[in-house]
Amino acid sequence: MNPPPLLQVRGLCKHFPIFSKGFFRKQIGFVKAVDEVSFDLQAGETLGIVGESGSGKTTCARAILRALKPTRGEAFFHIDGQTVDLASLSEKELKPLRQRMQMIFQDPFSSLNPRMTVGAIVAEPLVIHHLAKGQELEDRVVETLVKVGLKPEHQQRYPHAFSGGQRQRIGIARALVMRPSLVVADEAVSALDVSVQAQVINLLADLQEEFKLTYLFVAHDLSVVRHICDRVAVMYAGKIVELAETEALFENPQHPYTKALLSAVPMPDPDIPMNFSVSGEVADPGKLPPGCSFNPRCPHRFEPCDKIVPSLTEIDGREVSCHLYTTQKRES
Repeated sequence: MNPPPLLQVRGLCKHFPIFSKGFFRKQIGFVKAVDEVSFDLQAGETLGIVGESGSGKTTCARAILRALKPTRGEAFFHIDGQTVDLASLSEKELKPLRQRMQMIFQDPFSSLNPRMTVGAIVAEPLVIHHLAKGQELEDRVVETLVKVGLKPEHQQRYPHAFSGGQRQRIGIARALVMRPSLVVADEAVSALDVSVQAQVINLLADLQEEFKLTYLFVAHDLSVVRHICDRVAVMYAGKIVELAETEALFENPQHPYTKALLSAVPMPDPDIPMNFSVSGEVADPGKLPPGCSFNPRCPHRFEPCDKIVPSLTEIDGREVSCHLYTTQKRES
């Protein structure tokens, strides 16, 4: 019998209330930043979450880790032979589980306390959770710094003394010092130079193999996602519109939005122009159109798209949320 996935997300939603202006503020609606998101994440797997800015990918990751409290839904975390619903736990119940799930932030400078030394930054999670002290604490910090490519003497310095790539390595060390099972990388390489990106991506891959890590990799750079991820979930307006194996998605995308994203990936040839095949902006999650939220921009729009919200349906080994595959297209 196969073990259960490390993480099972079911119907996850994060809605932010919208209030009217003026003295007597009334709630007049919701921003549906994340709306009915469901997926499984296997132990040792890297799942990429991609989409334009405003698609809800970062909010989804933060809601899973409970940096934001979900509006509703479930996030089952299978760990140490137990299953817990992260979405329903209190802060007190969550604290011991924080050891097993960590986050690598996008900006390697603002996510580090400039008044703390590198050693204190990396040691802080161990101190908070009472996992080590004294010489054992120092040894764990030094060991982790070496694992991410830094030197033991770096623990006495402050974040401003390091380059962007080195600061991101400090952030990775802080995330890994407690030996978590699940790591969420939120645009972990987007603020770095291209050459440094490659080094950090290779480091993440090596650490995953050594420590048996599971990654939820949030990104907008599709070339990075293709290199590091096993599967990819494409988000649009708070929903997953396609979920597939990485190579299958890149070689044969099905959803019109996925095709549009891939068409915008620059090719290493100056004679090949970039061609984003749809126009317009990401749908406003506070004023979503009826039916499919992508229908105002979709070149294949037809009657059901304006009325019915498509469901995520399994088709040929992948999941797609599009009426082109779930409804027989009628000629106009």
